[in-house]
Amino acid sequence: MDELRVFKEFSKVLATTSAKVIKQYFRTDINIDRKADESPVTIADKKSEEKMRELIIKGFPDHGIIGEEFPNLNEDAEYVWVLDPIDGTQSFVCGALTFGTLIALQKNGKPLFGVFNQPILDEFLIGDGISTELNGRKVEVRGCDSLASAVLLTTDHLNIERYQNLSGFENLMRNVRLYRQWGDCYGYYLVATGFADIMIDSIMNLWDKLALIPIIKGAGGTITNYQGGDPMEKESIVATSGSIHEEVIKILNSSN
Repeated sequence: MDELRVFKEFSKVLATTSAKVIKQYFRTDINIDRKADESPVTIADKKSEEKMRELIIKGFPDHGIIGEEFPNLNEDAEYVWVLDPIDGTQSFVCGALTFGTLIALQKNGKPLFGVFNQPILDEFLIGDGISTELNGRKVEVRGCDSLASAVLLTTDHLNIERYQNLSGFENLMRNVRLYRQWGDCYGYYLVATGFADIMIDSIMNLWDKLALIPIIKGAGGTITNYQGGDPMEKESIVATSGSIHEEVIKILNSSN
């Protein structure tokens, strides 16, 4: 069994373990704390990341870990796991299903593969930049040749105004078939599995975006930053089903 396959199978163990923790707290009365940036965090975020960290340290003690809830560990290692135990904590605490666990493994700073796991729906999506599979079945972005037939998603409309060009986004919004805020990692899942065509986030951390890059690419989509460059650069992401990407980027960055 080659090394990459070992790591992928291990990521399934991480996802399954974190899911058991998250299911215990979903739609229950739990305390919500606020981090320094005022974003919410719950016991489910912390406990699920703790469990994944324990497994990584035990199974691959020479690997590094970068996670949302705890300090980095050996982040200069050749292999580094990047963890977001609950991407979409706001959705989670509201009882909505548009959240998930993001797991990525990078080698020398480049993502090898990424995982999206929806613990309530038992949806395990994994992509390595070449192919993407949902519960063992290959998935692809759908063909979308024009904005007029596109479904556009984002996490928070207000964040566009805070961090990017609102007029460009609203121009794009007026040119698509449907616009909804089915966001966080679930929006990228919908693009990768062929149910949406454009997903945009104007502000992202490493743990928010790293897993998404090989997932979208593996499904045949295109993913860049807001200006159309390397998605590893700048704190923003635009993912599309491919052929409309250049037009999307142009409109997003236009002034009228």
